[in-house]
Amino acid sequence: MKLIIGNKNYSSWSLRPWVAMRHAGLAFEEEMVPLYQPGSREKVLKFSPTGTVPCLVDGDLTVWESLAILDYLSDKFPEKKLWPDDLKARGHARAISSEMHAGFAPLRQHCPMNMRRDPKKPRELTPEVKANVDRIDAIWTETRSRFGKDGAFLLGAFSNADAMYAPVVSRFASYGLPASAASQAYIAAMMALPAWKEWEAAARVEPMVMAGNEV
Repeated sequence: MKLIIGNKNYSSWSLRPWVAMRHAGLAFEEEMVPLYQPGSREKVLKFSPTGTVPCLVDGDLTVWESLAILDYLSDKFPEKKLWPDDLKARGHARAISSEMHAGFAPLRQHCPMNMRRDPKKPRELTPEVKANVDRIDAIWTETRSRFGKDGAFLLGAFSNADAMYAPVVSRFASYGLPASAASQAYIAAMMALPAWKEWEAAARVEPMVMAGNEV
């Protein structure tokens, strides 16, 4: 398998399948295409019909969109249990993952992913962004309370839901966003993953700078 990704410091969508695949121990090749540079879109279009990352190439099959890639990996590698076995937990995990995939535009725009950002430089939040932060905090707290008692992640064991929220974990850390004690513990667990640390280390030494993400 080959995973086409963007810059590790900025490409929040790319982080999702990458961290799931690395944590699950799946063998894959990565190809990074620096975003928003001359010829970037044309390079990605060789793999993805949308010209966007991430994109998974598995033989003669191409899967694009982060949530679709995670679903495909779950189907291909059921032994990795990327979705919970329990029906109710799985239904909840899919619901919060879909909410993440489709929502929280104010937070995405106001606090773009930037793993190199100094969290000691706070950013004033608009009411719309604060509402997003509060909703995510509530999701994490409720999910951990209902389904996470057997581990440190949202559904206990690491799942696709954690992969979907990984970019938001990064935002909470790099912007110093307010979070409950339960959410702070969850953030710490995510950032302690070896896969997370590997991605973050690579992000911090990337030479590319995207001015629009340096807020």
